[in-house]
Amino acid sequence: PDGNGTTAGNLKDQQMWSLQHATDILGTTLGALKVARQQREDKQLVWDKDDAESLDFVTAVANLRAHVFGIKRKSRFECKAMAGNIIPAIATTNAVIAGLVVMEAFKILQGRFSECKTIYLSKQPNFRKKLLVPCNLEKPNLKCYVCSSKPEVTLTLNTATLTIKTFEDRILKERFGLVAPDVEILDGKGTIVISSEEGETEENGPRPLAAFGIGSGSRLQADDFLQNYTLVVNIQHSDELAADVDFVVDGDVPAPEPEAEAPAGTNGAAPVAMESRKRRASEELVPVDGKRGRSESGDVVAVDDDVIQIIS
Repeated sequence: PDGNGTTAGNLKDQQMWSLQHATDILGTTLGALKVARQQREDKQLVWDKDDAESLDFVTAVANLRAHVFGIKRKSRFECKAMAGNIIPAIATTNAVIAGLVVMEAFKILQGRFSECKTIYLSKQPNFRKKLLVPCNLEKPNLKCYVCSSKPEVTLTLNTATLTIKTFEDRILKERFGLVAPDVEILDGKGTIVISSEEGETEENGPRPLAAFGIGSGSRLQADDFLQNYTLVVNIQHSDELAADVDFVVDGDVPAPEPEAEAPAGTNGAAPVAMESRKRRASEELVPVDGKRGRSESGDVVAVDDDVIQIIS
């Protein structure tokens, strides 16, 4: 680092700021931006990547926040390039979904819990020409590893071939959404097989679960302190899994069979039976509070609780 606490580079803007330097810059720019705001008649600041104080503020805040979440920090030059290429996304699916989430949040804040709805976004308007489909909330499933107060799930897998690394990446992170899991064998000994601390259990990665005495009847506790979430995993060993299947989650819904051609006059969408709502939701409907899916047709112009209108 040089005298300013930055990492040397070819150009000043390409130097990587230290945390202390970013903190100092943040304090300086806050004062400068406060003065600039007071001097404007509307008392509002306008973002300009070519304004030195504005860019310094964004660079400092971005690097400090990146450090908190373990994200690679960027130089002032890189921050300017990224901030200058941001394209406003207003009239998008994300904006529609965000608005619907806020509307449901109002109901919660006002204590109108019975009026809350699960709203799905369809890729195509249904036979009623509606793109957004509100549904009554489902009661929590006590056996669900998301809804339950003490989440627990059963996995069938081959403990002799499935490695600790695969268990962490494919199952805990990819399948169940844990970010930084710590995994302990519930055998009364407190054996840790996966640690979120870098370097503590990396040597366990290529070893199979059976090498740690994990077999049928074993119970593993996965703690994700970043999400304040704990999941207990029950293990069932099997040598009869298909060649392309690493594990099976007890209770998973099987893949749907191909659908028959829709009857005439339904605009290409066959009526959905109530008991198949959850399966069809994963195929064609996108929950509004999720991050999947994009609408390719239909303009939503009015949403009033359960009344949704579309103008073609």
